[in-house]
Amino acid sequence: MTALLLRSRTLSFLRFPETKDDLAACRYEEDGGLLLRDGLIVDAGPFDAVKARAADDVPVIDHRPHLILPGFIDCHVHMPQMQVIASYGAELLDWLNTYTFPEETKFQNAQHGRRIARLFLDEMIRQGTTTVAAYCSVHKSSAEAFFAEAHARNMLTVAGKVMMDRNAPESLRDTPQSGYDDTKALIAEWHGKGRQHYAITPRFAITSTPEQMEMAQALMREHPDLHMQTHLSENHAEIAFTQELYPWSKDYTDVYEHYGLLGERALFGHCIHLSEREADALSESGSVAVFCPTSNLFLGSGLFDYQRYRKRDRAVRIAAATDVGGGTNYSMLRTMDEGYKVIALNGEKLNPLASFWQMTRGNAEALSLAERVGTLDPGSDADLVVLDAGATPAMRLRMETVKSLAEELFLLQTLGDDRSVVETYVAGAPAKSTLAAWDVQA
Repeated sequence: MTALLLRSRTLSFLRFPETKDDLAACRYEEDGGLLLRDGLIVDAGPFDAVKARAADDVPVIDHRPHLILPGFIDCHVHMPQMQVIASYGAELLDWLNTYTFPEETKFQNAQHGRRIARLFLDEMIRQGTTTVAAYCSVHKSSAEAFFAEAHARNMLTVAGKVMMDRNAPESLRDTPQSGYDDTKALIAEWHGKGRQHYAITPRFAITSTPEQMEMAQALMREHPDLHMQTHLSENHAEIAFTQELYPWSKDYTDVYEHYGLLGERALFGHCIHLSEREADALSESGSVAVFCPTSNLFLGSGLFDYQRYRKRDRAVRIAAATDVGGGTNYSMLRTMDEGYKVIALNGEKLNPLASFWQMTRGNAEALSLAERVGTLDPGSDADLVVLDAGATPAMRLRMETVKSLAEELFLLQTLGDDRSVVETYVAGAPAKSTLAAWDVQA
């Protein structure tokens, strides 16, 4: 089937909604139509108008009364950490050494990598997430497994093998040269293949020597169109250790600045404890600070100051992400629920329209991919999520009193999870229902 006509309520965003009543920032159709063909949205608008322009024999799938939005986007997540999620009682550096590094050692086994990559992308689809920016392990085979699974599903992803050559177990270390060579080979094989995008991925300054940072810099010079992803200012002990390792640096951000790793496609996970100078450096370079609220709360790392970064004179670009396995849930709905609480603890609020903008168009803009995903515009890739705000008894009861779109979205954000995801479309094809059928057969 190359064409489908979807009918339901449709919602997408034109810009950041400043208030819960800022409907001018939205494109909403009470009875909307989306014509999908060959993996793209080719027409959108009121259902009757879209149907009149479509061929008579196009199949119609009626999702009313549910909401169709662009598929969710997760801008920072660790694929190898699925079996680390819900590990008890450690802060960042201890958590890495106690749980994460032993788990990632398992990825020496390529079959283990293939299994986890498959289960990871299954889980993303179950949660309505259609695009991820993912960290693989240090092993080249883990990235190969991830990309192969994503390509088979026709998912748009950004990913890379981590580069780390110190302060980790020997089985998790590469070298400056092998990290460079493996990354070059993966770029050649996977970047631009189907919907795959490669991200140069030095894990963070603590696990890379200056020589490896120079190799990351060389890779960015050779491939300036690629993404770069790493971690920044998540935890006070991490910041102090980084400055011990790079004593010449003005601050943590200056390490990445020195090696030419800031830029419009640079994704910096966490960014909780930035100085004004560091925020200015991110702003001036167009770099992205990635908000990971469930992880930041779970590890006790601190509160990301979302509204300060967004509203300062030199605004910082922001994305949002689950960060599994330091994060506690695969769902972007659950992530933005916790994000709301973090922002409230900083004395601000994030309105529900803005939360859904962030999960869709906002994250697409942060990845510099808004021309492909994150909207319902004709010409965009047909990655969609269908949401049911009455998916559970508690949600149905609350829906009896909901009087506005913003209230419905806030209910979805506050009580919703994978049960609220009726269907996930990937490149125009229903994926969650297909996955569920496969699970039953298996």
